[in-house]
Amino acid sequence: MTDSRTAPTAENPNDRRLGSLKMIWATALHYPWRIVAAAIALLVAAAATLAIPSGFRLVIDRGFVGGRPEDISRWFEYLLMIVAIMAVATASRFYFVSWLGERVVADIRNAVQRNLLRQAPRYFEENRPSEIASRMTADTAIIEQVVGSTVSVALRNTVMGFGGIIYLFTIAPKLTGLLLLGLPIILLPLVTIGRRVRSLSRSSQDRLADIGSITAEVLGAMKIVQAFGQEAREQQRFASAVEQGFATAKRRIILRACMTGVVISLVFGSIVLVMWQGALDVAAGRLSGGSIAAFVLTGGLVAGAFGALTETWGDLLRGAGAASRLNELMVARPDLAAPPNPQQIPGGAGARLSFEDVTFRYPTRPDTAALEHFNLTIEAGETVAVVGPSGAGKSTLIQLAQRFYDPDAGAVRLNGVSLKDADPADVRSAMAMVPQESVIFAASARDNLRYGNWNATDEQIWAAARAANAETFLRALPEGLDSYMGEGGTRLSGGQKQRVAIARALLRDAPILLLDEATSALDAESERLVQDALEVLMKGRTTIVIAHRLATVRAADRIIVMDNGRIAEQGTHSTLYAKGGLYARLARLQFQDAPAG
Repeated sequence: MTDSRTAPTAENPNDRRLGSLKMIWATALHYPWRIVAAAIALLVAAAATLAIPSGFRLVIDRGFVGGRPEDISRWFEYLLMIVAIMAVATASRFYFVSWLGERVVADIRNAVQRNLLRQAPRYFEENRPSEIASRMTADTAIIEQVVGSTVSVALRNTVMGFGGIIYLFTIAPKLTGLLLLGLPIILLPLVTIGRRVRSLSRSSQDRLADIGSITAEVLGAMKIVQAFGQEAREQQRFASAVEQGFATAKRRIILRACMTGVVISLVFGSIVLVMWQGALDVAAGRLSGGSIAAFVLTGGLVAGAFGALTETWGDLLRGAGAASRLNELMVARPDLAAPPNPQQIPGGAGARLSFEDVTFRYPTRPDTAALEHFNLTIEAGETVAVVGPSGAGKSTLIQLAQRFYDPDAGAVRLNGVSLKDADPADVRSAMAMVPQESVIFAASARDNLRYGNWNATDEQIWAAARAANAETFLRALPEGLDSYMGEGGTRLSGGQKQRVAIARALLRDAPILLLDEATSALDAESERLVQDALEVLMKGRTTIVIAHRLATVRAADRIIVMDNGRIAEQGTHSTLYAKGGLYARLARLQFQDAPAG
């Protein structure tokens, strides 16, 4: 992935090879001793497994030939010892590789989430969050299987396969040579069909992500779905995605089944032919009974090992696709990042915010300018209300002020420092935000409130809740501040959510206050109480108020009227209303109770 704007579902050339798994290996290398322990256990278990045919060879050639019970018992005791070693080594291998699988997946999830938190909002406009969530669950589950099982099985079978071939050479070189002649015939379908399986594995994961995406979207909007009677359509849309996923998975399964059948047929067919020759050698006295028994057992182990490799090969290909998809999220570069040497924003004299000849277009709407040659300076401690019709660019000012986007032209400055030259974290630490649509996390009331100041005490939290007119309903909750708010704040009404958001901003206590329709969800009584609190909060702070409510507009030092990304008018409520321009028209339409003066 060369750009953070690449769509997550885009086909990545790295999917065409197992090289995508190197990301998993790089993560696993953080735990070298676990890898060493797993490798030792794997080698011991494989060696013990291969030693069993040798034990049977000794039992037949030495134990049975002697005919004495003590000789037979001695060699069977040898076999039991091998079995005990194999059991302990296999259990140890399972523990270490399973631990590695869980640990690697946990580290990858953390790394992906850490990088996602650095991305600018435009990344999530162009890449669906629901699909990203699917990658964090479905794809990491595949990687967990690959690291915790598939890789271990593949390595064990590889060791047993090649180790068994070496042992077969020591027993019967001619028979082993005949057996190896069939390997190129076996590998050819494995490689040829494997390429197609790899491609379908990636497609299968994409379809699975689509299913997760639709599920999250519909469940998150269930009230709207049911209110408009769209259950049947949504079920049909979901069923269509499921069927597409099944069709892709079916093609992958058919290919893997064909690959497995062909390879196993060739492997075991080769063994049968070789055993045929071996039986003739025994009849001619060129091989002992124990040798042919060991050869048969070892040949079965080798065949089983290479047959199992066809299964693990398909799983490795799926893991490569999953790793590639997660790696895209892990290496995505944020569009907005701190410069190498960020400038410090001067403090102590308030916060002065200025927009200098700013032109800006949203990435998803490149043909329409949200702001065009826009100029505005908000002095320290000044309250500026911004009004205008929908799409005029009001909320864009707040987005640029927080440096969620950079302007296409011009500059946004905080105390004279261009936001491009400052650390975004420093810029945002100087601001408190109350959005139009309140965000309530699936956590306790306390955690939602102190999101603005994580170190706030309960006394400070209650003081902020009281100022935001939220104390009464918060104290009425079953467990007070420890009450769970539900997914998206389902236990609160719209007005209560907004008051929690206002209390959160109060706790932030930042020099710049950004209010985007902060009182829009409140009833008349709550609005009056909250407005009183906001007026106290705004004193001495630089404040941008995106508002339609007349009470908020009246409290502003200056009103900016925007239209088509430009300033159409500015002044006080009285002067603008008297002009009879755009503001007066909006006031008549939106503020029917507004007095003429």
